[in-house]
Amino acid sequence: MSDQLRVTVLAGGFGGARMAHGFELLGERVELSVVVNTGDDLELHGLSISPDLDTVMYTLAGLANDQTGWGVRDETWSASEMLERYGEPSWFRLGDRDLATHLVRTAWLRKGERLTQVTEYMRRELGVRARLLPMSDQPVRTKLRTAHGWLDFQDYFVRRSHADEVLEVSFDGIANAHATAEVVGAVVSADLVVIAPSNPYVSVAPILALRGLLDALRSSQAPVVAVSPIVAGQAVRGPAAQMLSSIGGLPPTCVGIATHYAKGYPGLVDVLVLDHADADQAEAVAREGARPLVTRTLIGDDDDRRRLAQEILGLAGAD
Repeated sequence: MSDQLRVTVLAGGFGGARMAHGFELLGERVELSVVVNTGDDLELHGLSISPDLDTVMYTLAGLANDQTGWGVRDETWSASEMLERYGEPSWFRLGDRDLATHLVRTAWLRKGERLTQVTEYMRRELGVRARLLPMSDQPVRTKLRTAHGWLDFQDYFVRRSHADEVLEVSFDGIANAHATAEVVGAVVSADLVVIAPSNPYVSVAPILALRGLLDALRSSQAPVVAVSPIVAGQAVRGPAAQMLSSIGGLPPTCVGIATHYAKGYPGLVDVLVLDHADADQAEAVAREGARPLVTRTLIGDDDDRRRLAQEILGLAGAD
């Protein structure tokens, strides 16, 4: 194995961005690829919007608004305010600098470019060293069944503030979508694959559901390390804890996360990283087939992100 380790992170938005940033902070020691969920994508105001991709890209470019977990810091809102005056939907707000990203993406896609190519161009222009890979170039749209019927993901998550109990999740378009050659290559060639502390149902599951992705993971020699998004019975952010209960019938704990992966993807996860607050659950995690690694998993600042990435990196090449 060379001194530089190839790390591939499977990521949603908030938790995925922070985990990827930790590996980016390790510098040249890591050749980083980030495979990002696009099931949250939407079209609004005639624009193609990729919220998870943009959150990861802005974070790695040093532009992210860490207070909100989305968008660009020091943003202005003139375009959004004008759209609202015209009576356009205002529940999904686009900042002025963020709007430029969507304009460029939409223009490139309308010219027939692949989303993978557009993202590659954008990340280079913003000075991002890591490879950013949308999970697929074919559209996949996450839908959620609630007491109010089926909702588009952003309708549920943003407009309704993810307050509805989710009973079922589906991925429209998944039958016609496949992992890109770039994604498969990043997985197969990796020395370490990390499933970020992202929601297992709406951030990670769309990636794993793609044709070719699980085969690539199982043909890889790399250990697969998942980071629990649940700490002390609560999701670090978002509705992951509620979904474990309402969809999976599982406890909203790191053991519930271990069980989810063990039942849904047998033998996939080699190590589950859990927080010190859940150290008493390490043996139960092990009984689900994943070796527990107990550490601090809250990664709000650069030092904690770098530390956690370094600890996980130490697992590369482990049995």
